[in-house]
Amino acid sequence: MVSLKNRDIISIRDFTKEEILYILDLSKEMESQRHPDLLKGKVLASLFFEPSTRTRMSFESAMKLMGGEVISFAEPGVTSIVKGESLRDAVKIIEGYSSAIVIRHFLEGAPRLAADAVDIPVINAGDGANQHPTQTFLDLYTVQKTKGTLEGLTVGFLGDLKYGRTVHSLAYALAHFNCSMNFISPPTLRMPTDHLEELKERGARYSEYNSLEEISDKLDVLYCTRIQQERFADPVEFEKVKGTYRLNKAVLEGLKIKKDLKILHPLPRVDEMDESLDATPYAVYFQQAHSGIPVRESLLASILGVMG
Repeated sequence: MVSLKNRDIISIRDFTKEEILYILDLSKEMESQRHPDLLKGKVLASLFFEPSTRTRMSFESAMKLMGGEVISFAEPGVTSIVKGESLRDAVKIIEGYSSAIVIRHFLEGAPRLAADAVDIPVINAGDGANQHPTQTFLDLYTVQKTKGTLEGLTVGFLGDLKYGRTVHSLAYALAHFNCSMNFISPPTLRMPTDHLEELKERGARYSEYNSLEEISDKLDVLYCTRIQQERFADPVEFEKVKGTYRLNKAVLEGLKIKKDLKILHPLPRVDEMDESLDATPYAVYFQQAHSGIPVRESLLASILGVMG
């Protein structure tokens, strides 16, 4: 029997295959029926030190749909942190106001620091270029729902793989499912060596490419990412890779692809994926974003001990 009561959600590495499948099964149940009083009396503290639309709003919506409450800030400039208060002290104070904390931070490791400082569950909603574990759960849920399985798929990752935290997390998760992973990026934005080494240690199969054309005909899933200007220390380096990949309906029609290819994107998109793709049967990224509700409902219900 899987139990995630009082668990922190900091890295997808911390979850077994059994635990991942448990959350995906529970998410199906959450999507099929509402539980309006499940988290009545519980309070989620939503702390976002970086911009967010989907993650922040879906967490808050999930909490409220289950009868819980949310206290939050989406701009740290309105908190005592601008007066010099440390993150550790801030979360220790907030611990007294809430049942769980969800935190997005620009510094890698900040959610882990927060989790070590408090005794209530802490959820990592993205830390720098490191990890985004709850995004990974909804990515897996979308793939499973649209492809019917997670086992043995051939998956392409396109775009910024160096700074793409969603890519890092999803690659670790797919290593549980005997997937073939194909990393497509400019040379300067390849998957970090330490991530590749860990994937190799986990027995994962992967290859690296410079162009989508080299592998497009073999893909079951294509996971697109934007090139993240905010992660570049040098604007000149960003300009060198800006607009490297531009995926649209015409480009897709010119490629050899499987008829049942599914395209995912963690969003937001900029210029790497055109709106002309939205009406094609390949596009499932809006469905992917909406999956944030049942998936985050299942995660919240599990760590707060009302399910499982």
